[in-house]
Amino acid sequence: MTQWLQKFPQELQDKVAKVEKKIQPQLDKIDQQVLNNQARVLDAFRKFHVAEEDLVGSTGYGYDDVGRDKLENIYADYFKTEAALVRPQLASGTHAITTSLMGQLRPGDQLLYLTGMPYDTIQQVIGIAGNNTNTMKEWGIDFDYVPLTDHGKVDYEEAQAKLAANDNIKIVAIQRSRGYASRNSFTVAEIKDMITFVRRIRPEVIIFIDNCYGEFSEAEEATFYGADIMAGSLFKNAGAGFAKTGAYIVGKKQLVENAANRLLMPGGRDEGATYYHMRDFFEGFFMAPHTTGQAIKGMIFTSALLEEMGMNVSPKWNEPRTDVVQAVTFGKRDPMIKFCQTIQHYSPLNSFVAPIPSTMDNYADEVIMASGAFTEGSTIELSSDGPLREPYSLYIQGGLSTEHVKIAITNAVNEIFYQK
Repeated sequence: MTQWLQKFPQELQDKVAKVEKKIQPQLDKIDQQVLNNQARVLDAFRKFHVAEEDLVGSTGYGYDDVGRDKLENIYADYFKTEAALVRPQLASGTHAITTSLMGQLRPGDQLLYLTGMPYDTIQQVIGIAGNNTNTMKEWGIDFDYVPLTDHGKVDYEEAQAKLAANDNIKIVAIQRSRGYASRNSFTVAEIKDMITFVRRIRPEVIIFIDNCYGEFSEAEEATFYGADIMAGSLFKNAGAGFAKTGAYIVGKKQLVENAANRLLMPGGRDEGATYYHMRDFFEGFFMAPHTTGQAIKGMIFTSALLEEMGMNVSPKWNEPRTDVVQAVTFGKRDPMIKFCQTIQHYSPLNSFVAPIPSTMDNYADEVIMASGAFTEGSTIELSSDGPLREPYSLYIQGGLSTEHVKIAITNAVNEIFYQK
């Protein structure tokens, strides 16, 4: 038995040992996936001749930024798309999603979410929650969504009716991750089926993928199967803990160009300084397959141990993984808060802080959040958060190393189940 476990009750030590043995074949599968994804990333770096001078970045207007061009070529190559926009000026995944959508949508168009109601921050962007200005609603852009079935799957019958009934549908959006919903995140195989379905009924619509938390989580991406445009954050999987800010958009050339015009200005894609960022962006993308694999293995351990303790977890430890998020349902407010606080206490930064429920911008309910990360808001680093509402589900994500996840989660389990 390793030293770090010896402080825990013998029963918990035995459970951890049992879990580690049980999940090993699943971890071996993740290692193979990481190896394959790493090979593809390395091939892209070699293809575009990345050199030391590409890591310097640009200043001022950002003209003639050769490193930025190479990085965007690498993203487009990896995701098998025509073009990419990878910029520090994109402040978050939500910003990249908004930029992608608003680059295409015009007054009178409709945005249809195929995967149920989008999560809280996107609701603010649309204008169906909060009191923000400059929302899609304010610009005369219509919104609708297809409610999911009771099993958390796409209701294809309802979707077909909505797609056939409204000629103004311009974009069909697919949210890969669960957000704060109880459903499972959608696998690439499921998204492939969604894309095929939409193309059969409305081949002309733009299919957009919210890929946050999903990059490198599987051997394939949704853009391999005909998604038109996709976006995600660099301080989630794609930045591997190196990127301090930024996000990406990949897809068809004209759609990415439209998004660039929205972000910068018409004709301004060649602008946007990258000073201080390029080394982190390049190194982050190179390390992303490995780091994402570490996070997924940590979430497999988390799922297995919490299930061993009798808790309701999603996904289960042996189910397919398509992102770095693990949901666990507490059913009560206090143990959820205590668990989250323990994760904070076993973080590298601000371990002495005890997070408390509070209101946050763009969220309807009080939220509890643990995030002792080197980059603020990073969710490829171990964190946990959730709204304080029924059924009191906490969403655990990330982990730069599997070892850190094991230590933090085991301590949290100890606090909840063994400390009186």
